[in-house]
Amino acid sequence: MEITAAKTINQRLMLRIAVGCMFFLAGICFASWASRIASIQQSLGLSDAALGGVLFTLPVGLMLSLPFAGWVISKTGSRNILIAAVITYGVALVGLGSAQHVWQLIACLLCFGFASNTVNISVNTQAVIAEKMYDKPIMASFHGLWSLAGFAGAGIGTFMIGKNIIPQHHFILILIVMIAGVIYSSRYLDHDKNGGDSGPIFVMPDNSLIKLGIIAFCSLMCEGAMFDWSVIYFKKVILADGAWIGAGYTAFMLTMASGRFIADWFAHRFGLKRILQISGLLTATGLIIAVAFPYLYTAMAGFLLVGFGVSSVVPMVYSAAGRSKTMSPGVALAAVSTIGFIGFLVGPPVIGFIAGATGSLRYSFMLIAAMGISVAVVSTKAKL
Repeated sequence: MEITAAKTINQRLMLRIAVGCMFFLAGICFASWASRIASIQQSLGLSDAALGGVLFTLPVGLMLSLPFAGWVISKTGSRNILIAAVITYGVALVGLGSAQHVWQLIACLLCFGFASNTVNISVNTQAVIAEKMYDKPIMASFHGLWSLAGFAGAGIGTFMIGKNIIPQHHFILILIVMIAGVIYSSRYLDHDKNGGDSGPIFVMPDNSLIKLGIIAFCSLMCEGAMFDWSVIYFKKVILADGAWIGAGYTAFMLTMASGRFIADWFAHRFGLKRILQISGLLTATGLIIAVAFPYLYTAMAGFLLVGFGVSSVVPMVYSAAGRSKTMSPGVALAAVSTIGFIGFLVGPPVIGFIAGATGSLRYSFMLIAAMGISVAVVSTKAKL
């Protein structure tokens, strides 16, 4: 009995490490691309407007993968799909760095976006399996590793730029790291056997999953707006000096990453519903502070709260979706991701539209505060 128990403990530990490794690989892959966008823009001679049009291919690839990923995972299991998707993700990254023409960049971005979300859904399915082996939440810590990888990828990108290493060589190195990580992790990933499911490619989510999707929509709308507009807010509203323009974004990213490493403990201690309610209120409070007091230190404090607020929402929602009683984890995650990702896409342009219509970016940031309040309200009504 003791040997069996020890074997079970070792298996769940190795699964947790393997899944965490895959989250890290996904994060460093995306951050590597983000860190070299300017280099690729310069090498292809793209204007800002042209680059904006090209970058729209990425969310197109993401959206195309949403129904496919959930369906294929429900048929074949998440392990093999995750392995294939991570390798494809890395190969597409090398393609981005090797593109000599705009059409090549567009084609690779489409594949990159498709692989990115396929990795997202399959790795979260593995995370749900790992979490079921524990008597406490662990999902947020996996997402924390993704955020940590973002910092590592940005740092490596900065080093590569400083050493004048071209994106192609930079990305080949990242691909080698990803292949090594996959070889190690593949031995310990769970062999979930979901094959033989003859269900449809898309199933309308039930009421509980729709509510989870709405919560994800509101939170990801906040995340998308903060990613795209926080630096501009500090430049145009806070009127920060050059060295401090990125301070708000840095503050937001730091607390979003660190918050994910402590969110599991809070969820275990206080429950999922309470954590989502507090998260929504923190997001709204932070943005209200940044809008009401548009000064450097108060805005930084507000953005710190926003980072804590959004840090645990998506991991917790994914964890709840993966426990759906009406759908397989892969299909449920795909359904919630579809609703949530729409918020990530529409958030930034809506903020820009409101800012243009009102002539003030401050007013548009109140919409993000309203999304934070919506997270708290919908979480209160949802059965979690």
